Amino acid sequence: MPYHTFKCSECIPERAMHAVVKGPGEDLTSCLPLGYLNTIPGTISERGCAFCGAKHVIGAPMKDVIHLCHGPVGCTYDTWHTKRYISDNDNNQLKYAWATDVKEKNVVFGAEKLLKKTIIDTFKAQPHLKRMTIYQTCATALIGDDMDAVAREVMEELGDVDIFVCNAPGFGGPSQSGGHHKINIAWVDQKVGTKEPKIESDYVINYVGDYNIQGDAEIMCDYFHRMGIQVLSTFTGNSTFDELATMHRAHLNVLECARSAEYICNELRVRYGIPRLDIDGFGFDLLNESLMKVAMFFGLEEKAQKIIDEENARWRPELDWYARRLKGKRICLWPGGSKLWHWAHVIEEEMGVKVVSVYSKFGHQGDFEKGVARCSEGALAIDDPNELEALEAMEELKPDIILTGMRPGEVAKKIRIPYLNIHAYHNGPYKGYEGWVRLARDLYNAIYSPMYQLAAIDISKDEIPLERGFRSRRMISDVTLSPEEANVEGEHPYTGEYDNVTRLRTKVYPELEAQRAKHQEAAEEVLVPAK
Repeated sequence: MPYHTFKCSECIPERAMHAVVKGPGEDLTSCLPLGYLNTIPGTISERGCAFCGAKHVIGAPMKDVIHLCHGPVGCTYDTWHTKRYISDNDNNQLKYAWATDVKEKNVVFGAEKLLKKTIIDTFKAQPHLKRMTIYQTCATALIGDDMDAVAREVMEELGDVDIFVCNAPGFGGPSQSGGHHKINIAWVDQKVGTKEPKIESDYVINYVGDYNIQGDAEIMCDYFHRMGIQVLSTFTGNSTFDELATMHRAHLNVLECARSAEYICNELRVRYGIPRLDIDGFGFDLLNESLMKVAMFFGLEEKAQKIIDEENARWRPELDWYARRLKGKRICLWPGGSKLWHWAHVIEEEMGVKVVSVYSKFGHQGDFEKGVARCSEGALAIDDPNELEALEAMEELKPDIILTGMRPGEVAKKIRIPYLNIHAYHNGPYKGYEGWVRLARDLYNAIYSPMYQLAAIDISKDEIPLERGFRSRRMISDVTLSPEEANVEGEHPYTGEYDNVTRLRTKVYPELEAQRAKHQEAAEEVLVPAK
């Protein structure tokens, strides 16, 4: 059986079916972990809730919108400013977060009056914004507040505002993916078709499932613009409320993150007949194919090929420089959702690394099917891991780096394993040709960081005499040391052994310096790495 049982989860036998090792010759019928199921009690899941998936992932990147959470302030705080959804309106959506701050008395007596007052006060506080999204939380869903009725009442009173209501409380699904689905469908039901766009091209698309993390969407939209394609809206990175209400006029939906936004593409196909085309914005070869797929739909192959040739000529040599130095390095690819399969094979093929594990906190069976199929043999695939399982996996797999989010990443740092934040990015954007080189650069810098290599040295077992220790210990000693004895550059004056400081100076630093010199010598053979 391919199932992998973590020692820390032996008391929860159901967890065994959520982790598998891909063995030789095994197909997806025998090595697929269960996914998108209710969290097993006792596992202390790190998943996000449906509210988080709706507000934090999909809704928040809209740039000209007041994002108001109707519930306790903690829900708002947990979904504010944790991803770099940048925009060209001075990043208003990152600077401000609004909440009704529901208290116990509101739960008892109802919070609809509080909601109405907060909506009006918020519009007054930001008079330049006339659009709002209201997000429901568990507390206000349980007491039955009618947010739709309140929103209609306010729109009638104020006249020049537009409000979108998202009913996606935290308990609305097994994970945040349930919230993705709810806000996708709600947007089509409530807002798509209520505005008309200005069509400026014969080729019009919606770029769906990109949230402009550190500028990802701008990278991709630049390619489309260079092909002569009008991007009607980006769902939802750096898009306005009104742009997203015109999605019904596109000729094609170009889908990036299928896990978070395939629902709206499917609905637009059913209701408006707009076809869907899935692409990959990560990796040179996949991006080449993706741009050509979009171009072939419109008959723009020559323009796409010109972009592909120019970008590959500019950036491929720099990617190859990093790939030679990353070859054989072991990584754990632990994203939230679709990067599980977007990156599983292309990062091995183009950067030379070895993916030893993949996981997802909210991936569906389809995500694991694609991800596991693209993994190499021996990779450990995990659904909804908790902190203890992640620690055990890192101890067993001994990766050189993990690619994940902040919470598991900070856990990795505690056991001296570097990580890259691939949710909010360390130094993105990572999409596009230049972005892929930027990811390789960040991998290289993290893996070969002297700080991490020094941190990985375990000095806890070094023998330190209790009666005579480091210089600080000697300072409080009544023993007068000679200049020779006080010299920490040599052997320990009492044990004849090197102390920790000296060991680092004499043994570790020369090794790191030699390693850096070797890399510098190799670097001179090719071009200088990307800045």
